Amino acid sequence: MIRNLLLISNSTNAGEDYLAWPRTHIKEFLSRFGVRKVLFIPYAGVNLTASSVEKSFDLYEDRVKKIFKEMGFSLHSIHREPNPVIAVNEAESIVIGGGNTFHLALLMQEFGMMEAIRRKVLRGIPFVGWSAGANVACPTMKTTNDMPICEPPSFNCLKLIPFQINPHYLDVNPAGHAGETREQRILEFLTVNRDATVVGLREGCLLQVEGDTMNLVGKHTLRVFRHGMEAQEYQAGENLDFLLAKT
Repeated sequence: MIRNLLLISNSTNAGEDYLAWPRTHIKEFLSRFGVRKVLFIPYAGVNLTASSVEKSFDLYEDRVKKIFKEMGFSLHSIHREPNPVIAVNEAESIVIGGGNTFHLALLMQEFGMMEAIRRKVLRGIPFVGWSAGANVACPTMKTTNDMPICEPPSFNCLKLIPFQINPHYLDVNPAGHAGETREQRILEFLTVNRDATVVGLREGCLLQVEGDTMNLVGKHTLRVFRHGMEAQEYQAGENLDFLLAKT
């Protein structure tokens, strides 16, 4: 399978500037494919200070555009395009930012972009997604952490990889917290979706996929969950290609 993906757990580590930690990885990844122009999908962004959702997208584009310009790439947001599918078909790279996965999936589906992006990416153009943008690379968005602020027609997503990602994965159960842990939520999902595999991707980590090869980049291990099995930890440098084997 032809695919070139950079799937990032989070945009910002505590105390750092926006997109500080993955910036070098994004630049190296896109530069390797000779990318000059980036098509940005801002639909996950819902800015609390904006006067409208459309204004949220303007602000999101401005924020990311500045950083990508510093890396040597021109960036243009798809929300300015009259026909998003044509914009996808003409793109040389696709970047999907984080935010609310429900809102992202809703607009991607309403504009008919899921299949268009899937076709384009599986022909080899580089794809970068962080947080919600990594969620929608999965078969479904069911392992998002986000609140359902809107209702997409379907939970089905791009299926660029055969497993689910849970970004921002945390082991910690805060003192005094009586609700479910992140692990318990994932195990609930697996009780209902027994054939699925879930990867808990901790902050400061990303997955780089090239064809049928996948590598973990970051200082933390990732956690692999399957129904009826003990969760397994894998660190950078270990072979993760088995996670791509399921179709």
